Amino acid sequence: MKKNEISILGAGLIGSLLSIYLKKRGLDVTIYEKRADNRKTFYKEEGRSINMALSDRGWKALEKIGLKEKVMPLAIPMYGRKVHDEHGNTTFIPYGKDNQAIYSISRGNFNRILIDEAEKVGVKLEFSHKCEDVNLQKSSIKFLNGESKQEVESEVIIGSDGAYSSLRMAMQKQVRFNYLQEYISHGYKELTIPATANGEFAMDPNALHIWPRGKFMLIALPNPDKSFTCTLFLPFEGTKVCFDKINDKKDIEGVFRTYFDDAFQLMPNLVNEFQNNPTSALINIECYPWVQNKALLIGDASHAMVPFYGQGMNCGFEDVFILDSLIDKLGTNVWDLVFAKFQKIRKPDTDAICQLALENFVEMRDSVADPKFMLRKKIEAKLHDLYPKDWIPLYTMVTFSNMPYSEALAQGKLQEKIMDRIMSNPLITQNWDKLDYEDIIDQLDAAKAV
Repeated sequence: MKKNEISILGAGLIGSLLSIYLKKRGLDVTIYEKRADNRKTFYKEEGRSINMALSDRGWKALEKIGLKEKVMPLAIPMYGRKVHDEHGNTTFIPYGKDNQAIYSISRGNFNRILIDEAEKVGVKLEFSHKCEDVNLQKSSIKFLNGESKQEVESEVIIGSDGAYSSLRMAMQKQVRFNYLQEYISHGYKELTIPATANGEFAMDPNALHIWPRGKFMLIALPNPDKSFTCTLFLPFEGTKVCFDKINDKKDIEGVFRTYFDDAFQLMPNLVNEFQNNPTSALINIECYPWVQNKALLIGDASHAMVPFYGQGMNCGFEDVFILDSLIDKLGTNVWDLVFAKFQKIRKPDTDAICQLALENFVEMRDSVADPKFMLRKKIEAKLHDLYPKDWIPLYTMVTFSNMPYSEALAQGKLQEKIMDRIMSNPLITQNWDKLDYEDIIDQLDAAKAV
């Protein structure tokens, strides 16, 4: 039986990044991935995988191991949301201050960079290895590789194998393991807006485009090849517009002409993509503990979230950064202590961002189309300008800072109550610029003191 020092399950974004961190500490690291090596199989580079939105937490983790400069050329800055109404009119809502952006990046290309870097620093990569079972007592893993079976013993096993983690499945068989899985009522489908005939972007490339329609929405993120990756979020069933009621070309075109007509005009391949691309589910997963003996769950394996705050990958990268900081402090001879401290520090924050991601879905598909929502954002932006250390918009705390998610959630809830009171004033639209901003900050200080 083969013996490894560290075995990582899953060569996705989190597993690949973690392997680089651990290898740079001089550890013997092997990644096992059930899929074939995607660097050796051709598929369209852009517009065929869900785009990620890299923000401060993700960049910080990349910067620590010197990968920021390598990744930056693949990333396109988006400085705010461009909201499209049903008549094709657009409104721009900035994410933060003038220079603050989140960055659109293709998952596939990003993953290949990280895998290349892992290989370069000496991580052993084992593709087409499907994990069949993990024995937590023996610290061994059984793999199926084609027709052959293989068993590996490992001092440390880390599961970064996503929402349907094999390591978590093994942990679920143990006593006193808490597990919560929730599918939301909506699914998603990937679509594309290609570059124009003269090879340019069909829309503003420096914004996340959103078509909010109450119970459903379409979003679009830019790609370096001048296309946009679009994601349609619809209920699976039970409403007038849902996946179950779109069955043919006429239905597809009817929905898009009615609700997303300006996007429809830019989507020559819509019907073909809609009919051939899968409809996927959206899941939220929480579990505890993340540790059994010297086995650890990380990233989506321990806290899969819906994608509506753009923090799934950033949160996973922050997991890696925090785990590495604990290894730096405690060393590699006390894995049980490192892992125990990691889950204790991290669990409240991952619970918070999972909650925020679910809540942000309602904001994206519904609230952003409301003029009062835009006014609310304007008031919060002014408060932040006047009192930058006292009033920080929730989105800024989550996306443009490294504040623990649980603290951002708590402060965000206090600010939300105050803003609800302000916005309930029937004359707020006319009088918003006459507000007593100092009094608002006093209210926030009083709320924090309670």
